[in-house]
Amino acid sequence: MLLTADLTAVPVLVLGEPAAARRALRRCAAAGAEVRPVAAPEQLRPADVAGAGLAVVVGEGRARWRKALDDAGARVPVVHEPAAREGGRVTLVGGGPGAEDLLTVRAVQALQDADVVLVDRLAPAGAVAAAAPGAEVIPVGKTPGHHPVPQERIQDLIVVHALAGKSVVRLKGGDPYVFGRGGEELAACAAHGIPVDVVPGITSAVSVPGAAGIPVTFREVSRMFTVASGHVPFSEAELQHFAGLGAAGGTLVVLMGVGTLPHLVSGLVRAGADPATPLAVVERGFTDRQRSTITSLRDAVEDTARAGCGSPAVVVVGPVVRLATAERNAFLAEVAAHG
Repeated sequence: MLLTADLTAVPVLVLGEPAAARRALRRCAAAGAEVRPVAAPEQLRPADVAGAGLAVVVGEGRARWRKALDDAGARVPVVHEPAAREGGRVTLVGGGPGAEDLLTVRAVQALQDADVVLVDRLAPAGAVAAAAPGAEVIPVGKTPGHHPVPQERIQDLIVVHALAGKSVVRLKGGDPYVFGRGGEELAACAAHGIPVDVVPGITSAVSVPGAAGIPVTFREVSRMFTVASGHVPFSEAELQHFAGLGAAGGTLVVLMGVGTLPHLVSGLVRAGADPATPLAVVERGFTDRQRSTITSLRDAVEDTARAGCGSPAVVVVGPVVRLATAERNAFLAEVAAHG
């Protein structure tokens, strides 16, 4: 049972071997409790239970702890929770597109076990305080062109804490393996023999367009989509490839692409893309400041500049963008007529 109650000044017995009980100890202390740890049933004394308002039994041995509490004269509510997972391992967690309620159940479980959490800028940081109160939180976020904590340093921090026997969570926005550099962090851990678990997350490449009413695929319109990182300009070969995919009805999704948007749209047109191809910029997906700017390759630079589009944003190019416009019904009628 994982408590989120306000335990300010409440004497709480945390019963269990220290390593296994470290999560409960940390959480109760963060809730304001007067924590009284006891490692083994035979160590429990009447003085420990005097005035206690709650007992948390961690791991196995419930019957032994219950007898020890009875023998010590304790009359308190007793809750049970699993032992904390063994430390010295790393979990790469995809935090999804930013909304805390889009974290997976497994992601929350990983956070609940964490001793140390390294958090990206676009990860749902508020979930850390709720799921892992008292854990050491290390912000390692990056903004376009500004990386205060270099990737090599992030990997060093992960390794150092894991080798110190801690349970480490690397919390990222989206999915760890979709432009999240999770592969590099996995390799760094593997080089030191550190076990790694991976918790997938909902990538913004699909979810943010969806939140704006744009499906990246649509029957009879687009049966493929390509996801690209736009943090640096695309090569001519890449632009030719993208234009070819677009001619075949594919959808192009560009993450981190606002800064290089002028290069993208001019390059696509130069490579043969129809200048009238719809384009959307969806900013700050899944927040109360989400906004969509709908335009075309021809007008994208002017329209997005006028709108003041900025990061974080997802760029979508292709006919499916029409589903997020006033042309939606006409578009669906066209699809039905040709279906």
